[in-house]
Amino acid sequence: MFELELSYSVLLVVCLVAACGFEFVNGFHDTANAVATVIYTNSMKPWAAVIWSGMMNALGVFLGGISVAMGIVNLLPVETLIDQNIAHSLSMIGALLISAISWNLLTWYFGIPCSSSHTLIGSILGVGIAYSFLPDAAGAAVNWTKATEIGMSLLISPLFGFSVTIVLMYFLRVATRKKAYGEDLFKEPKKNTPPPPWIRSILLLTCTGVSFFHGQNDGQKGVGLVMLILIGIVPGYFALNADFDTSKLGEPLHRLEQVMGSIDPAPLSEADRKMLEESKALGVQLRGELTQRVSTMPRDERFQIRKEILVLDRNLNKLLKKEEVRVSSSDQAVIKTNLKALRKVTDYSPGWVIVMIALSLGLGTMIGWKRIVKTIGEKIGKEHLSYAQGASAELVAASTIGMSSYFGLPVSTTHVLSSGVAGSMVASKGVKNLQPDTVRNILLAWFLTLPVVMMMAGSLFLLFRSIF
Repeated sequence: MFELELSYSVLLVVCLVAACGFEFVNGFHDTANAVATVIYTNSMKPWAAVIWSGMMNALGVFLGGISVAMGIVNLLPVETLIDQNIAHSLSMIGALLISAISWNLLTWYFGIPCSSSHTLIGSILGVGIAYSFLPDAAGAAVNWTKATEIGMSLLISPLFGFSVTIVLMYFLRVATRKKAYGEDLFKEPKKNTPPPPWIRSILLLTCTGVSFFHGQNDGQKGVGLVMLILIGIVPGYFALNADFDTSKLGEPLHRLEQVMGSIDPAPLSEADRKMLEESKALGVQLRGELTQRVSTMPRDERFQIRKEILVLDRNLNKLLKKEEVRVSSSDQAVIKTNLKALRKVTDYSPGWVIVMIALSLGLGTMIGWKRIVKTIGEKIGKEHLSYAQGASAELVAASTIGMSSYFGLPVSTTHVLSSGVAGSMVASKGVKNLQPDTVRNILLAWFLTLPVVMMMAGSLFLLFRSIF
């Protein structure tokens, strides 16, 4: 397979199966949040809810694009971490997968809504930081710019979910105060009794939204994980999009060269001048290399071309942020537009990867949802979840996840929805309406996930590297 020895082919298959396993666990771990309200309020039978949610998750993966996936791939500069020793690449992948899956299963077992996003990102950061301790480490092992963006997204999104749900609950109360149906909306669900049809429709709509956007965001994380595996182990086949005709990139590269040539190097520091000269040289080199379809390029050259494209992209984005670099707004737009065109050859995912992840996430949704549903429905607040609370929390969660996917940022469905439910409880009867033990466990998982998983992944990576 892919010109690998039999043993490495087997390990590649094991890694791909493990990545599907991660997404499968993600399905029953995270998607329980999406079905919690419709199941808990008796709006849908559990079997119907999880099947519907699973289908919507799969659809979200298919239609969600790959911007979040590439955010995951670009978080770890894989071109820095891997070399000609395939065992080193397997060390990286093995540490990522074992850490992420172990922590997900552990928190699921105890019924704690924990974020698969935190788990995966923590694993990636742990491997990158551990790599920097190796004596032969060269270059940055973590894309800290992307890490900062993702970190802010993971931090702000639960706070946004919490506060916006409180506001939404307030407006719902005001808007329905004198309406006949207002009382029904804020009632606690009756056991084995479905809500009125109009409430049921709203809850089904919000469940669909959370499920779809969860697939769009979390499904892309699985796609990004698989691409890390493929680029790390068989870069000759997957470093570049084999279906892309790179002869179309001649004009974008020419425009980039023109803008780089117009930059005055005099005010720049020595390091920035070197960066500018390196970028100019890379532009010329790439224009000579990108003259044909990727499928006709020698496989041993593709990964090097990927590195050149990513370095050019990184250098120009760094230079644009320098005050000394005087570039007009129109030239800045030229750089961004043409870099985006250039990145199409590196930022992609084969169709079979998307299908594989969509099926894994969809099937995972249909299993193991009960533990998390009970936590969401009964254990966050001291009162049982009402129709209004469930609908508000899910509407805010769906909107937050959808916006984050649009901007290519991964967020935690678990924490956004859990914080939304907590916000709805606070809006009902104040902070005293929260159950301290459950909130403490969720916050503990939130704070512990990143450092624990980073340490696990980093330690495993160093252990595997020492063995191999």
